[in-house]
Amino acid sequence: MSIREINIFEYAGEIFKALPKGILLTSEAEDCINAMTIGWGSIGIEWGKPIFTAYVRESRFTYELLERTGEFTICAPYGEKYAKEAAKIIGMCGSISGREVDKLAKAGAHLVDAEMIRPPAIKELPLTIECRVVFEQVQPVKKISYRFKNFYPTDSEGVADEHIAYYGEILKSYIIEE
Repeated sequence: MSIREINIFEYAGEIFKALPKGILLTSEAEDCINAMTIGWGSIGIEWGKPIFTAYVRESRFTYELLERTGEFTICAPYGEKYAKEAAKIIGMCGSISGREVDKLAKAGAHLVDAEMIRPPAIKELPLTIECRVVFEQVQPVKKISYRFKNFYPTDSEGVADEHIAYYGEILKSYIIEE
């Protein structure tokens, strides 16, 4: 297995094409590895650096891990070789909590050591971005347009589960190849 380093801006279209079906955000802390399916994200330039912005609700296990380590990988499907396996892994990681079970093991994912951070890449989702959080910000629901309020159901006390926007500096991007 090898990695082919890429310019993420040349592959941003692949990420954006995959997002509506789901890609993975992988986090790790104290030897606990977790992956969460995400359908929102953006790639851009902030502070003169390439950035991937990921949105994670405070109630998610991933939030706890990100708050401890400030590192994550973004892993997206690429090509047809692992399409079935990728869909299974994405589905599993989007349906159960990592607090309860090792989702990646249960889904049969093959972890690949990242080059610059702790959270691993995933062989079956070979388009990989390694990120270190450089800024985070709560997205207050009261500041979001009324058109998008349906994304924020409230609990019995009327409190919405807000997202934290994690701005991750892209340290390295690559495709895992065999």
